Amino acid sequence: MNTLSDLLEALPALPLFPLPNTVLFPGALLPLHIFEPRYRAMVADVLKTHRSMAIVMITNERPVDAHGHPEIAEVAGLGTILDHTELPGGRYNILVRGRARVRLSELPFEPPYRRAAAEVLVPPDEEITQSELSALVSTATSFTQFVRERDRGFEFRLPRDAKPALLADLCAHHLVLDARERQAILETLSPRARVRRVAEVLAMQRHTLAPGGRELN
Repeated sequence: MNTLSDLLEALPALPLFPLPNTVLFPGALLPLHIFEPRYRAMVADVLKTHRSMAIVMITNERPVDAHGHPEIAEVAGLGTILDHTELPGGRYNILVRGRARVRLSELPFEPPYRRAAAEVLVPPDEEITQSELSALVSTATSFTQFVRERDRGFEFRLPRDAKPALLADLCAHHLVLDARERQAILETLSPRARVRRVAEVLAMQRHTLAPGGRELN
């Protein structure tokens, strides 16, 4: 992904797909099964146009308006539909690739689905030291091995030659267990802070889940 210029059409009224415990990071892939009528309509619309939507985490099921919509995060992952299969009854299987972090300003509701004006959040250009990168790779490798020992079907490989910020995002997407922590990492714009945070979280998860460690909440 060298440019985000193809997303400009989508930003003024970006369709929103609120999901519980789901965070989409730039560079990550997310398969979804679409069955609710409003989101079937949304997918049909975006496939005809810019193919983009925001995957936004539901932060509280409490309704925030007269339509019963739940509270959602202000920062979301903008994703583009890479592939789709239309199923009987108008359902879809889709594969979404994360493209960018966006800040949402929700628009007045126009049925059947929510939309927001979206601003792409551009991370600062920061140098990440070799020791910081090594700590991330070490903790990610250790936690991946820990999981694989207990689930032989688990697959995650650290991409070669990936920039540290992308590496942190992919580790967060695949390895960080707590959804609110993943959301906090998504909202961490500084690449250096993000690399450090993901390394710290993975080290804590490994310690917590080891024999004798306390259970995660």
